[in-house]
Amino acid sequence: MAIEVFNRHENKYLMDTASYERLYSRLLEYMEPDSHNKKHAFYSISNIYFDTVHHTLIRNSISKPKYKEKLRIRAYGIPNLDTRVYLELKKKVFGLVNKRRTSLKLSEAYEFVRTGIPPEMKDDMNKQVIQEIEYFLRRYELHPMVYLAYERRALFCKNNRDLRITFDSNIRSRRYDVRLENGDHGELLLEPGQWLMEVKAEKTVPVWLAKLLSEHQMYRTSFSKYGNEYKKLRANRMMSKESMLYA
Repeated sequence: MAIEVFNRHENKYLMDTASYERLYSRLLEYMEPDSHNKKHAFYSISNIYFDTVHHTLIRNSISKPKYKEKLRIRAYGIPNLDTRVYLELKKKVFGLVNKRRTSLKLSEAYEFVRTGIPPEMKDDMNKQVIQEIEYFLRRYELHPMVYLAYERRALFCKNNRDLRITFDSNIRSRRYDVRLENGDHGELLLEPGQWLMEVKAEKTVPVWLAKLLSEHQMYRTSFSKYGNEYKKLRANRMMSKESMLYA
C-alpha cells in the first residue's frame, strides 16, 4: 500500500559547501546513501504548497505555535499528469512532526484539492489518510500558492533505520506557473553554496552524531522552506511599497 506515516523530530542546520563536504565524508562512517542516491549523487524533489488567499497556514506556522499544519503535493523529478505523486498532510505538535501521505496520480491530487471530493479509492490508497485530507480541505479554502524544488542527498544510519539525514541544495521557488508538470525553474531561496541539513529521528540522536555535530560546530537553526519563501515575499512587498512612497 502506497502510504507512509512518520512521527519524528527534525533538527535543521545551515552550512556552506566546505562544511557540507567535511561533515558528509564523516557521516559515511556510520551511514549509507538511501535508495534514491544509490545510482545518482542527488535526486530532485518538487512540491506545491497549498494555502488560503490570505496565507493563513504559513502565517500561523511562522508565528511558532504549539500546533501547525500544512498540505502539499510532492513529486520526484518533473511529473506529468499521470505520474503518481504524494499528497501529504504534515503537522507539528510540540516539536514532533507527524506526516501522513498517500500516493495518487497528479491529476487526481489537483482535483481532490480543488474540489474537496476524494478520488475513487484504489488499492494503493489509504482510506484513513484520504478522509483526514478531506476533512482538512473542508476547514480551509486552499489554492496552489508556492512551487518549491531542490536537489537532495540523503543518508540512513546503518544500525538504525529510524535515523535519516538529508542535505538540500539549489532550493528554488516560484509563485507563478504553480504546476509541477511545468518544469522545475524558480528563484533561489538561499545564496549559492549554502546547504540545508535536516536530522530526522524518532527519538534522540545517538551519542556519536551529537559528538560529530559538536566537533564540526553545527548549531541548530529554525528554517522552513515555505516559511522563508513567504518571509522573502513579504520583505519584497514592503520594499516595493517604500519605493512607491519615495518615487
